[in-house]
Amino acid sequence: MYRFVRNYRDDPILRRGFNTLAAETFGLDFEMWYQNGFWGDDYEPCSMVLGERVVANVSLNRTDLIIGGQRHRVYQLGTVMTAPEHRDKGLIRAIMEQIEPTIADAEGVYLFANDSVLNFYPRFGFTQGQEYFYTKAVVQTGNCMLEQVPMDGPSAWSRLRCAMASDNFTAGCRMSGNPGLIFFYVAQFMQDCVWHHSPTDTWIIAEQDGHDLMIHNVFTASDISLDEISHLFGSDIRQVTLGFAPADPSGWDIRELKEEDSTFFVKGNLFEQFSQRQLRIPSLSHA
Repeated sequence: MYRFVRNYRDDPILRRGFNTLAAETFGLDFEMWYQNGFWGDDYEPCSMVLGERVVANVSLNRTDLIIGGQRHRVYQLGTVMTAPEHRDKGLIRAIMEQIEPTIADAEGVYLFANDSVLNFYPRFGFTQGQEYFYTKAVVQTGNCMLEQVPMDGPSAWSRLRCAMASDNFTAGCRMSGNPGLIFFYVAQFMQDCVWHHSPTDTWIIAEQDGHDLMIHNVFTASDISLDEISHLFGSDIRQVTLGFAPADPSGWDIRELKEEDSTFFVKGNLFEQFSQRQLRIPSLSHA
């Protein structure tokens, strides 16, 4: 018989079962994230278990979104998965019903769903939301003035953590209070995407592809603008895209964000601001 379990991060048997299902479904393994101390209380798998096997899951990811200087407590639902032989048995619906009291008092709840389940989440009060992304064509001179800091061990992780703790960079919408989610990316898939500018003590998480630059996050205690940050990458850059909404959209091209096989679902009045202010969920805030 299926049983519902949650808050089992430190249970090695159930955690192994969760990792096995995540690997089979998404090709992900959370074990290194756990062993390195990045898996905090903000990420909570809520699962259906048969025997000792995790067969279905919806994870709760608690975080804060800072919009217009105001902090809002939200939940993201993620890592939604069911083992193939246990599908069509209502397990995800049963998990959603179990976690509903937990998320009921949040200012907002959101998730990203694939096209096969677009009719499922509206049954729980979710509606399709809208996100926007920002790009700018640039003409720059000079050489790159940044140090690339490989995120391959505790020393580098500690430096970035300190920068995150003393950060005062402003954006139209940014995530706060969930460093583990950032490290899920930079300590695994994006180890070569962290840059440091010593004179301003500015840290930038960015991907460069030829002349295109994708800036995911900025952490700085200095008063530095996005144009200045872009210029630090030198003359190779011709196009800049932001993984967040800027505090000042002047000079940026704004477009509706559409991703293949991914629909943004939201619940709560908070997300009315996404259309009004033309915001997006920060790119490294996807659990």
